Amino acid sequence: MQNRRWKNVLSELKHNKSAIFAIVYLTVIILFSVFAFLLPTDPDAINVGNMLASPSANSWFGTDELGRDYLTRTIYGGRVSLVVGVAAMLTSTVIGVLVGTISGYFGGFIDSMLMRIVDVISSIPWMILVTVVSIFMQPGLKTIIIVIGLFTWMEIARLVRAETLSIKEREYVEYSAFVGEKSFAIILKHIIPSVFPTIIVAATTSIAGAIMTESSLSFLGLGIQQPMSSWGSLLQSAQGNLGTAPYMAILPGVLIILTVYSFNKLGDVMRVFVEPKITAGEK
Repeated sequence: MQNRRWKNVLSELKHNKSAIFAIVYLTVIILFSVFAFLLPTDPDAINVGNMLASPSANSWFGTDELGRDYLTRTIYGGRVSLVVGVAAMLTSTVIGVLVGTISGYFGGFIDSMLMRIVDVISSIPWMILVTVVSIFMQPGLKTIIIVIGLFTWMEIARLVRAETLSIKEREYVEYSAFVGEKSFAIILKHIIPSVFPTIIVAATTSIAGAIMTESSLSFLGLGIQQPMSSWGSLLQSAQGNLGTAPYMAILPGVLIILTVYSFNKLGDVMRVFVEPKITAGEK
């Protein structure tokens, strides 16, 4: 089975060059973010005599309005954006899986109540919801992770519920209930392992959504605060200098686009890996 999975992935990569680019790009970005501390320049070092300097050999992407090296701040900003994406994904996935499995397995009143909650939260535009909540909490890294995680789990819950409704009718699940195994033990031993492929794919693509949400909130000034930087906060800072230093918006903007695109492509590759019946030729 494992050999077949890897053969399908290799076949997918052979037919999908953009997926190879996505994997290579994410590997490079993650390595730069992890080892950002090795950079010789302090991202918070202010140099008022070198404010808004143009790109040069000493500073490849120039400096910002406080004379800080822009490339260094962008690399450190990538670390923050990725941390927010992964942490918010973990939060939303845990909530979505719990709600989806409980709703699908127990059904009846519990299912109706949980799905109505999902419908109500989903009906509110996410930007308005997250913005309002962010206003009442102190802006920062922990806040942005909590806010995004708490309001992006609904789609995962729906997907997991749909899978659970099907899996709970299978013979081995019904037999476990027949011999007296407790419901939550059945969920942990049988339901969640069976929906794990769906969880993996949904989690991978949700990282991209979390990064986009963080970037949007930081751009509006409700996310990451100075002196810490993320790609979204860098874009927010750059908008006041577009006339004199347009390069300040180009670098973080391009990185956001490529990162979101790459995580979505990675989701396609993970889908091929966790679901062996899907191949490049069948898609």
